[in-house]
Amino acid sequence: MDFSSPLVPAVFLKRYNRFLADFQMENDSTVTAHCANTGSMLGLLTPGSAAMLSHSDNPQRKLAYTWELIRENDSWVGLHTGRTNAVVLEAMKGRMLPEFSGYGEFKSEVRVDDGSRLDFRLSEDGLPHCFVEVKSVTLRQGNVAMFPDAVTKRGHRHLEVLASLKQQGHRSVLLLVIQRSDCVLFRPASSIDSAYAATLRQVVQDGVEILVYACSVGPQSITLRHTVPWELS
Repeated sequence: MDFSSPLVPAVFLKRYNRFLADFQMENDSTVTAHCANTGSMLGLLTPGSAAMLSHSDNPQRKLAYTWELIRENDSWVGLHTGRTNAVVLEAMKGRMLPEFSGYGEFKSEVRVDDGSRLDFRLSEDGLPHCFVEVKSVTLRQGNVAMFPDAVTKRGHRHLEVLASLKQQGHRSVLLLVIQRSDCVLFRPASSIDSAYAATLRQVVQDGVEILVYACSVGPQSITLRHTVPWELS
């Protein structure tokens, strides 16, 4: 996924609620940018870190800038969770995800029977529907990517929905997208949300698939690159 216009370099100053953060621009002015990541962003909020912002000329917007990337451990990290599904959809349509190569129809933001929404439903004649929930992973400990970075009741519910759909005869996939390139393994963050980790282990036993992909992240684009091994212990 290429950014539609060049990103603007900045220096991160502070994040003072889930949706707002301050940055110092190259001309030494300070701007407030929208933060589209509602997670804790654990490990990524070091003042003085290099950052990248996107800019909008839409006069209807309250804030012209949106926080896109931050530099951590010599790696750019993608923070805008709304970009993740665009990266995945582009990869699906471009046949870059062999796990989904048999499917030709991709529907986003799918409502399932209980009213929940999942990110994608893949369809093809002769194949069971494939439901995919995408999670953006930014937390790193050593060279291990971890999710979640805060307790997530919503994420827990998504696992239960995937397991229910699997029981109904569909294919269910949790796709974890590591928005950085400096991790070689994925584990659930049990110390942060032990209930989520336990449920993840259970739904995998029940047939829900896990796919973990790393990204190449930079100021020009974000691209899915390769699978990353995972362990649930």
